[in-house]
Amino acid sequence: MKNKTSYSKAPKDITSAINSSVIINDFLPPPDKLITKEDNSKVTILLSKKSISFFKAQSKKSGVPYQSMIKKVLDLYADKFAHK
Repeated sequence: MKNKTSYSKAPKDITSAINSSVIINDFLPPPDKLITKEDNSKVTILLSKKSISFFKAQSKKSGVPYQSMIKKVLDLYADKFAHK
């Protein structure tokens, strides 16, 4: 059995919270199970500079690669109109 660590310099409410905390087992799946692989095809496409500039600006704000954003927009469009 592990020895408990004593937090003598911490305020009493923090010490109490730490001492009463419970260890939770890892519940997350491994990284290779987080995202399912899709069947993708690589294509070459000409897009307007206006569109590329827009997605690159949004990419900088959100941290999401602009190519992924464009792919998501196209996938959402296809999903919306493929089922009609």
